[in-house]
Amino acid sequence: MGFGFAETMSGTWTRDGVEQPFSFTVTVRSGPLLRYLLRQRARMEGTVDAGGLAGGRALRGTLLMRPFLGRCIRYEFEFAGDDGRTYRFAGQKDIRWTEPLRTWTELPGEILDEAGRVVGRARTRFDLRRDGVRFLRSWLPA
Repeated sequence: MGFGFAETMSGTWTRDGVEQPFSFTVTVRSGPLLRYLLRQRARMEGTVDAGGLAGGRALRGTLLMRPFLGRCIRYEFEFAGDDGRTYRFAGQKDIRWTEPLRTWTELPGEILDEAGRVVGRARTRFDLRRDGVRFLRSWLPA
């Protein structure tokens, strides 16, 4: 038995100086609790919308959660773009206890192509007012 939750992050991504909408919604599952406690990684599945790159595309990846000892939460997932190529998003929340609201809700990241080259940079945020209650209610044993 482990835990699970759902989360939506939204904002923008910039490619070649052009800013476009960017959002993703994920369901996170820890798997067995003992394994999670040892690795601090959970599986992620969901969808991503990246204006001009991917519209409602499936994503799969991992969430590294070390907010207390490691002071970071790292999101990494892959998705197929509308062009059929594989892309990867990598972003990290660096938790600072002097700025908890900002550092727990803002997620900067990069979108990389199949060769690992940066395609664009993203800035997303968790909308506490709009999604906070839904997020808390989504936490369940899994």
